[in-house]
Amino acid sequence: MSMENLYREVMDLNMMDDNDSKRLAAKAFFEKLNYMEMPEYFNWAAEIFEGVHVKDRGDKKALIWADILTDESRTFTYKEFAERGNQCLNVLRKAGVEKGDNMYLMVPIVPETWFSSYACVKGGLVTVPTATTMTTRELEFRFETYPADAIIAQEIYTDIIDDALRTKNLTPKIKIVLGKKEGWTSYTDLDKESKVAEAAKTKSSDLLFCFFTSGTTGLPKRVGHTAVSYPLGHLSTSVMTGIQTGDIHHNLGAPGWAKWAWSSFFAPLNVGATASGFNFTVLDGNKYLTQITKHKISTFCAPPTAWRMFINLDTSKFDFSNLRQSIGAGEPLNPEVINKWKKLTGTEIRDFYGQTESTAMIGNHPWMNGKMRNGSFGQPSYMYDVTLVDDNGKEVTQPDEPGHIVVRLDRWRSIGLFTEYIGNPEKMAGVFVNNYYYTGDRASIDADGYWWFVGRSDDVIKSADFRIGPFEVESALLEHPAVAESAIVGVPDEKRHQLVKAFCILKEGHEPSRELALDLFKHTIKILAKFKIPRIIEFVPAVPKTLSGKIRRVELRQQEIDKKAGNAPQEKQEYYYWDFPELSTKKK
Repeated sequence: MSMENLYREVMDLNMMDDNDSKRLAAKAFFEKLNYMEMPEYFNWAAEIFEGVHVKDRGDKKALIWADILTDESRTFTYKEFAERGNQCLNVLRKAGVEKGDNMYLMVPIVPETWFSSYACVKGGLVTVPTATTMTTRELEFRFETYPADAIIAQEIYTDIIDDALRTKNLTPKIKIVLGKKEGWTSYTDLDKESKVAEAAKTKSSDLLFCFFTSGTTGLPKRVGHTAVSYPLGHLSTSVMTGIQTGDIHHNLGAPGWAKWAWSSFFAPLNVGATASGFNFTVLDGNKYLTQITKHKISTFCAPPTAWRMFINLDTSKFDFSNLRQSIGAGEPLNPEVINKWKKLTGTEIRDFYGQTESTAMIGNHPWMNGKMRNGSFGQPSYMYDVTLVDDNGKEVTQPDEPGHIVVRLDRWRSIGLFTEYIGNPEKMAGVFVNNYYYTGDRASIDADGYWWFVGRSDDVIKSADFRIGPFEVESALLEHPAVAESAIVGVPDEKRHQLVKAFCILKEGHEPSRELALDLFKHTIKILAKFKIPRIIEFVPAVPKTLSGKIRRVELRQQEIDKKAGNAPQEKQEYYYWDFPELSTKKK
């Protein structure tokens, strides 16, 4: 089967109305794809974007962009999108940038982000998405690890980029700026270039993406993806999100991370849908939902942070009649959030799971609408052969027994799985063990095949003889009417090794107090097994997160270690379970 036919088959699959037929068609499709021999050469931009979508729907909108502060908006057809990408590629080639070179993209949510990403795919360049929150030191780490051949950046970031380049004594072949800056080429100069560009002859195995991980559990790693592992691998994401050709899809995510490539780029553009992006600096929930309804978004993907904000807004003024699918990603969503959003919009948030190292791996597929279980993050994609193993590497066979999420490699190697941690063979050896890829996450599977997230392997709390996942405790706290968000970590304890500590962010109208802490302790006792309840509650205005909304529990744990060592102040809004005589016991 040709690559073009694969994409057309997914487009037809996603249009099916009958859920049982759709599930069976997806199963048959991926069983075929998993064992296919990949062609020697593949260029998604030329063969799929232009060869299928520009050819079939060149005048259809490929991209809608808006700024939530100014209300400015712009649209681009598939034909215009390809032409803008070709102009970018032509100016890069004139500067001597060649197939196999890399290009750092440090840009916000603007149309040029899509066009420059497209230019890299078509030209066989390695895209290096770079978050706009980077500091000079973080850029120095990246440039030392992977020297830049080309850079595209917004004007406000050029000073720190130039400082980092000077420190590392690097001179890229070209630096392109959105704006004006001495020593940089203005992006507006690209308008002079030809709108036609020849595609590079990229092998399926050629490296095309280098993602620096968010560093939630350590220093960022370089995750390498190829000309097939992302463009073709994201057919799992296109199927799991259920995006149809007529949809206007929106992803609330920043370009510096893999999720943007997942859901803002490949998932909609794989199937000829319309992608969209809304630029913002601080997330204003009301203004954001105004753009969602104004531009008639039909499929909407957002991280937990955003969903928790949206459900606490007055949504009665918004018309969600165009919204067909709501999707959650980043970290599993708590049942309370899913239930409330459904009451507000009539759509269930379909949670799904994957990593920078993969594409959509496990999730609540479109055919699971009405069959989802609150708190479960679904079932595996047919692209991935996933299972659980215990600490000894033996596959878990008992329902509800937690284990490490792994991808089996001996029957087939999932197309969407990354190629390597670039330049880090030690890390590769640590995650590829005995025909398994270890994701670093833990979960359990119930008797009916539904998966339940436990947490990062490093996040699992070991208290006495018990292992406690943070997600279940966080979910319990979120069921309390005063709690807007929570984060659970294990803190050092001489007797039990670790104690469960809860960081709680309160909803507007609620204030920290001893009485509220007591009520939260009582609340969790009603819901959780006694060994899982928090022993310490601290009220905080915010918790540290990555730009994609993931809680940086590693940072919270370090704060607690520093506090115990006397290197950080004790918090005033901190309450201990054993200080409450009203509870059943005062003992730890």
